[in-house]
Amino acid sequence: MPAKRIAINFGGEFVPGLNSIITGACLAASKLGWEVVGIRDGYDGLLFPERYPDKVLVKLTPEIMQGLSGTTGCVLGGSAATDPFHVRSTNSGNEVVEVDRSDELVAGIQQEGIETVISVVGPRALSILWKLSRKGLKTVCVPKSVENDMAVTMLSFGFNTALSFTADMLERARQAAQSSHRIFVVEVLGEHAGWLALQSGMAVCADAVLLPEIPYDIKTVAARLREELRAGRNFGLVVVAQGAKPAASAPLPALAQDPKMKSALSPGATEEASRFVIERSGRVADRVALELQRLTDHPTYPMVLGALARGGTPTVVDRQLGLGYGAAAVSAVAKGQSGVMVVYQPPDLKLVALQEVLNKVRVIPAESEFVRIAQAMDISLGVAP
Repeated sequence: MPAKRIAINFGGEFVPGLNSIITGACLAASKLGWEVVGIRDGYDGLLFPERYPDKVLVKLTPEIMQGLSGTTGCVLGGSAATDPFHVRSTNSGNEVVEVDRSDELVAGIQQEGIETVISVVGPRALSILWKLSRKGLKTVCVPKSVENDMAVTMLSFGFNTALSFTADMLERARQAAQSSHRIFVVEVLGEHAGWLALQSGMAVCADAVLLPEIPYDIKTVAARLREELRAGRNFGLVVVAQGAKPAASAPLPALAQDPKMKSALSPGATEEASRFVIERSGRVADRVALELQRLTDHPTYPMVLGALARGGTPTVVDRQLGLGYGAAAVSAVAKGQSGVMVVYQPPDLKLVALQEVLNKVRVIPAESEFVRIAQAMDISLGVAP
């Protein structure tokens, strides 16, 4: 088999333990006699070489990576801020414009002698990857998501680590709620899918878990908490996903508005003028906590874990998964595959075409076993039993 030069890069938001994917790819490529390089910060290393005077491409070897597979950071940078189809620049009139540099990027990758790029991306970056593949870029994708919302695969890289951290923080929140005699409302990541909220909430036996997939009635949640309060328990724990929404028949009250914030937005802005217009994190926790305090007449405390779940030391499960994903991606390249994503469908790692994943979200189905278990544990999901 002729020697090849392949590259690895990362797109989307950071997840812990990305070095393990690089390690798996380097070990598999080394066995084939291939060279592996890394592109800095998504595709920024090639689009903006002036920002990286030391090195645009990072040479990656098993010797370099084996000691880093369980570390928290990423030797290539864990986040990409640039969409190559919409690169902001300044024209001759000093105006900020968006320029399509995708052709330039594909040509640059070919000039570097890179045959295939292994891209580790979340759901939002998949469309960019797909468009680049249609322009001729050979690519194999590895799914990463702390929300586990990548379609087709049962387990995205980074989710297990985020789940372990979130469950640990929820247990601390439960202890704080108990000692302070309050109802804690904890918001966790999950804009479109509630896997992180549901599974971590189950792990700590939360009183209620509110999910994007199941519109909730806040009165049902309050009734569940009042039962516990009447029974003598003077605290509660409610876990809410960032994308949880109330049922249409029971909307939550609007938050206090800030005219100064509204005036800072464009005239056509339609979002509520609160501090959550720009930073949405904490919006659901604040609303749910406010209404629960009104309905239960018991002190509540909203808190947000948010991006904290994206840090920390990777779990053994994620380290093993990352090594497997990296090695499987190299195997796909060796088989001549392109425009595919490596997915975990127990007990196997398989390949699926990017078209099967594009613009899809892995949500919790109504008949999910996790939903049935939560209900059997008497965890309220905000709907009448």
